[in-house]
This record gives sequence, C-alpha cells and structure tokens, in this order.
Amino acid sequence: MQEIHKYIQGFNDFREEYFCCENSPFEILRKGQEPKTMVIACSDSRTDPSLLLQCGPGEIFVVRNVANIVPPYETKAGYHGVSSAIEYAVKALKVENIIVLGHSDCGGIGALMRNDEVNETEFVGNWLSMLHDVREDVLDHFGEVSPRSCKACEMSGVLASVRNLMTFPWIAERVDSGDLHLHAWYFDMTTGQLRGYDRDGQKFKTLEMPVPGGATPGGD
Repeated sequence: MQEIHKYIQGFNDFREEYFCCENSPFEILRKGQEPKTMVIACSDSRTDPSLLLQCGPGEIFVVRNVANIVPPYETKAGYHGVSSAIEYAVKALKVENIIVLGHSDCGGIGALMRNDEVNETEFVGNWLSMLHDVREDVLDHFGEVSPRSCKACEMSGVLASVRNLMTFPWIAERVDSGDLHLHAWYFDMTTGQLRGYDRDGQKFKTLEMPVPGGATPGGD
C-alpha cells in the first residue's frame, strides 16, 4: 500500500502544479487536445516519452506497447488497439509528426532474439512474431544472439514499424503531401543518447539541437 499512497500523493502534487495554479494549462486542455505529435513507444517503465522528451500535459499523443511495434495495416476482424490510436491521431487530431521511439535493453526484443521465453506466453509471443523477419535478418548478419545483435534488432524493429506506418493508405497520403512526417528514434540507456535514423546515411545518428548560425553539429 505504500506505493499506492505514493501515487496518490503524486497526483495531489500534479493537481497543485498543473490544475489548481494560476494560468493552469488545463484551463485550455479541459476543452480539448491539440497535440502536434504522436509517439509510439515501448511499455518499458524506464522509457516514458513525456519524461524523456520533457513534454507537458497535452503536448504529445502517446501509445505504448511491448517493443514499440506498429502492426501493418489490415482491416480483418479483431481488436486493433495500436491501429485505432494511430487512426485517431492522424484523422481526428491531425498530428504533424509520428515518432516511433525504441530503446536499448528492450525486454521484448531480447525475448524475441532468444526465442526461449515467448513460446510459453499467451499473447506476447504472437505480438512479437510481427518482427520475426527482422530477427532472421539480424541473425543472418551477426550469426548469433549477442548484445550487438540485440541492439541491431531493436533499431531494425523501429525501422520496420515506420515502414508499417506507410502501409496505412491515409498515412502514406499525408506523408506524400508533406502534411505528416515520420521519425525513427532510439534511446540508448547506456550512453544517454537519443538517436534518429538518417535516411541519407542509412544509420542512426545522435540527435542534437542546431547551433546558432544555422550549422548543425555532426552525429555519430
């Protein structure tokens, strides 16, 4: 119960800081939301997008799941939780950016790579099977399961999810028109770096703020 009491106190602190204060952001937010960006992130407790990106209430529309996976577009009967969130963000909220945010030391990707834990699960194994081809490509390249191959699979999984976003016809249409931008990001908990995929260089590079004067520092 101590943890529960901590959460209640946390809510009270939130209420005082964000809800009851003068010029509270919820004076506007209670009327509706207008986030410009959607973030699709992992459920991992260490990778809260609002914390990592230092966003306030109402800034980002977030969906989280095991291994930050975006399923390919399909309309078969079933429960399409991630796809429905994407549809709402794109069609109703008209977000201008979608960020797929992966991270290092992902438990879901680790289980996928080892292939020894997911076979006995009710739901996780089937969910991660969407990245089976990614796993096979990584193992073909590295030859074995190792920290390096797991990291490669984490990054490749982010790229696979971005490709899956483009299978949604109404996303592809908005991307082609320039109204929507897709981003592949990766948070490295070992180095504390945030990396973004550079399509020209075909690799993940450290994301840094542009320096004054218009120059941009190089990534690694």
